[in-house]
Amino acid sequence: MTGDGFPLAVQVSGQMDGPVLLLLSGQANSHVWWTGLREAFEDRFRVITFDYRGTGSSRGPVGEWSTAGFADDAAAVLTGAGGGPAAVYGTSMGGRVAQFLAARHPDLVSRLVLACTSPGGVHAQERSASVRRRLADPVLASRLQALRELFYTDDWTGRSHLFGDPAMSAAESRAHLRASNRHGAWELLPQITAPTLVLHGSDDHMVPTANAALLAGRIPHAELHLHEGRHGFFDEFAGEVAPLIKDFLR
Repeated sequence: MTGDGFPLAVQVSGQMDGPVLLLLSGQANSHVWWTGLREAFEDRFRVITFDYRGTGSSRGPVGEWSTAGFADDAAAVLTGAGGGPAAVYGTSMGGRVAQFLAARHPDLVSRLVLACTSPGGVHAQERSASVRRRLADPVLASRLQALRELFYTDDWTGRSHLFGDPAMSAAESRAHLRASNRHGAWELLPQITAPTLVLHGSDDHMVPTANAALLAGRIPHAELHLHEGRHGFFDEFAGEVAPLIKDFLR
């Protein structure tokens, strides 16, 4: 339960007596985002996810949500799980949430992985106008095709769990979009003390790849690794990316 009483659905798997790994999903997505991905970490970690407000089974009043607020929710989840430092891996908007979590709750984060994300604000490199137009297409099939092309290379033939929670209301979806768009952690990034790995797809136009270097240059002693792929590189190339993350978290 959060400080304001909003009920959050939390999922736990893996090694119950192992170190904690918190996974933070992308905008307008529940823990389903991690389907087929969390399993790679369950042999070593107690893997924790939660449904953001307005997704999955975390439903309640829609408010002026923010990435900082979602980070406070994440802190409440970790505290409820026993507190203490946990490894945190955030992707896309989850990476934005993770930035605030690590900066504002340093006692809760032992190591940090930020994938396909940005610092937000005036310093971030935003997606192009053409990409924004494609994502705002009024035809659902066209929007899904745009997501398919922005997340995956032409060689990918799998099924994705990254395209949003279909159960969300229009108000919930708008609140998530505002939260992600209004993110701005630039001033706080130098306060992050956890060892940090910044990952990004080398051909990401959803969250342009240049943002990775901005984050790595702003967070003290952060490591930067670019991998082939687009916004969903961590899914399409999970067989290569997950071992890299596990080595870093070791």
